[in-house]
Amino acid sequence: MSETYTDSHLRDILTRTRRVAVVGVSMNPVRPSYYVARYLGLKKYEVVPVNPGHAGRVLFGQTVAASLSEIEGGVDMVDIFRRSEHVPPLVEEALDAFPELQTIWMQIGVEHPEAAEKARARGVDVVMNHCPKIEYQRLFGELRMGGFNTGVISSRL
Repeated sequence: MSETYTDSHLRDILTRTRRVAVVGVSMNPVRPSYYVARYLGLKKYEVVPVNPGHAGRVLFGQTVAASLSEIEGGVDMVDIFRRSEHVPPLVEEALDAFPELQTIWMQIGVEHPEAAEKARARGVDVVMNHCPKIEYQRLFGELRMGGFNTGVISSRL
């Protein structure tokens, strides 16, 4: 059973967050992790891409980090695009690397109640099985009839 979150709670998270580590980001523009990261950057969040397979490459003007512990300066939120079974070590690493971490956000289809409890015990908010891009669009009046993928521009326009 999925957790539910109030709109005011999600709005608070999305309003206070400034720097987001996107774990599992893809370099492929049709992948959700790419266009969610791109969208967040367009909304003036500082996006730090994390993917060991693309480490050292540049995405959205930022060097892709191999791991969370490589990121300098901390982050407010860690957005996880990895399967649920990969969440516990990521939460551990995030809690160790970022003493001021405010939020662990697990994407649609990603849930790990035990890891969530560990983060909450440290005072970190946790959102599971939701997308910050979709929630931002919904809460701040940006949903459009054209769908959710604002990262790809049609050449037929």
